[in-house]
Amino acid sequence: MEIVHTAEFDAPAGRMRVASSDRGLVYVALPRQSGRGFEGWLRRHAPDAQCHEAWAPNRDAVTQICEFLEGKRRAFDLELDLRATSFQQEVYDALLTIPYGETRSYADVARQVGRPRAVRAVGSANGSNPLPLVVPCHRVVQSGGKLGGYGGGLPLKKRLLAMEQAAQPAPGDLL
Repeated sequence: MEIVHTAEFDAPAGRMRVASSDRGLVYVALPRQSGRGFEGWLRRHAPDAQCHEAWAPNRDAVTQICEFLEGKRRAFDLELDLRATSFQQEVYDALLTIPYGETRSYADVARQVGRPRAVRAVGSANGSNPLPLVVPCHRVVQSGGKLGGYGGGLPLKKRLLAMEQAAQPAPGDLL
């Protein structure tokens, strides 16, 4: 029987939860997250799993998420156990290529995965992302720059994008 280790913690964005399997991080719950939540993820992807509250298997994820939210980390170095359909996996792989401080539109991502007419499907996959922040779905916006949706709420998405963009050097600045 599979064991899923969970840990709740206070992060700069609020109370969060992470979950991991023996293969890697499986779930990140944002504060005030909308959607099916962790229980929905369990029912769909690990229906026979036993959940245990455990800090040690999640220590690196918690540390890196807090560092990211504090603006001290730009990329994650975590093993992931990303459970998704093949299309969702393609979308998540595309999201992982979006550089820190940049955004892409849903249409951009659809083109990147070779399905330019699948803009709504990209949006749906984005909304089903079980690893927000780590798989940076917050970097996807509507064409024209409007924010679109976000499981953690639009105020958090706006804060994340502002944090990342503020950390970018202005054109012409010396590094």
